Amino acid sequence: MTDATAPTGNWNDPTKVRFGVGRIKELPAACQALGMTRPLLVTDPSLAKLPMIKDAVADLKASGLDAAVFADLKPNPVSKNVADGVAAYRAGRHDGVIAFGGGSGLDTGKAIALMVGQTRPIRDFEDVGDNWKRVNASGIAPVVAVPTTAGTGSEVGRASVIADEATHTKKIIFHPGMMPAIVIADPALTVGLPPHITAATGMDAFAHCLEAYCAPGFHPLADGVAVEGMRLIRDWLPVAVKEGSNLAARAHMMAAAAMGATAFQKGLGAIHALSHPVGAIYDSHHGLTNAVFMPYVLAFNRSAIEDRIVRLARYLGLATPTFDGFLAWVLALRQELKIPHTCRDLGVEEKRLDELSTMAAEDPCAGGNPVPLDAGKLKGLYQAALAGRV
Repeated sequence: MTDATAPTGNWNDPTKVRFGVGRIKELPAACQALGMTRPLLVTDPSLAKLPMIKDAVADLKASGLDAAVFADLKPNPVSKNVADGVAAYRAGRHDGVIAFGGGSGLDTGKAIALMVGQTRPIRDFEDVGDNWKRVNASGIAPVVAVPTTAGTGSEVGRASVIADEATHTKKIIFHPGMMPAIVIADPALTVGLPPHITAATGMDAFAHCLEAYCAPGFHPLADGVAVEGMRLIRDWLPVAVKEGSNLAARAHMMAAAAMGATAFQKGLGAIHALSHPVGAIYDSHHGLTNAVFMPYVLAFNRSAIEDRIVRLARYLGLATPTFDGFLAWVLALRQELKIPHTCRDLGVEEKRLDELSTMAAEDPCAGGNPVPLDAGKLKGLYQAALAGRV
């Protein structure tokens, strides 16, 4: 392992990223650069109680920015959370959004920024076909994103995952203008994450990199970003879990999370297609759910990805650079991080497999899997994950 100090830098890829320990102090300047005077800081209820939010609001107000906090959202945000946030934005006469937190805070904040300028319901902007063209792009509010986990990478993404309460399905809401204009990526904000959340969010980043790398199609830029993201995760995720205050580990994981979200512009696959319905129905943690399904999907996709995985195993420096060696390493990593082996541990029930399989087959991520999927094959994957049969 190298690079023992926490890195810092300014990136444009294409989001402007201010990366490094202590850079949260630049939040007021970032808001001012986007013309904000009354930002709405969107975060989750747990974070809203922590000093980092109170300190951020104090810094904003000290700089003359009349900031307010909206934190009425679920871990797996639903459309009502977005609607309530839009109401708060309008009532407070805000002129920009600070999306602050893990996936829930980032996704909800971005969706609020989208919806404040729309007249159609949010479901009309689901990432299907050219629905994104329905958006009144001039009405999207500016966004500064501040990640506090190293997982979703939503801070550099153009979409939000929002659940539909009526159908208990997760919808991907998309528009290019949803990408935050500025990101404050301060690894120190992730230091307080408990080990199990650090592990789950880190495996979310790994799933993004892995599925992007395995997705069909020619996209060497995404492949390169994904492969290096996985190397960082291999080297630094166990360290971040064991040594929560290790800023080098936290920094490299924060970079890897952004890399995963950058890479998956190429596509995702069955891991996410299986995970989204389980998260919607059982309210399971998204990253943890991805980690549970990962080895079963790897085994299922073997015929289409074996050569790629062998190259990846060599790059990662695995002792046995084969498909079996990579699968064994993934299983060992899950065990080291205390990831449950079966989806039964997430609450998944045999009696709901037909329902889950139908939902998974309709998930947009299913189409990006390297082996074609249908409800029957997805049910088989759920059954394997229930039984622990890789």
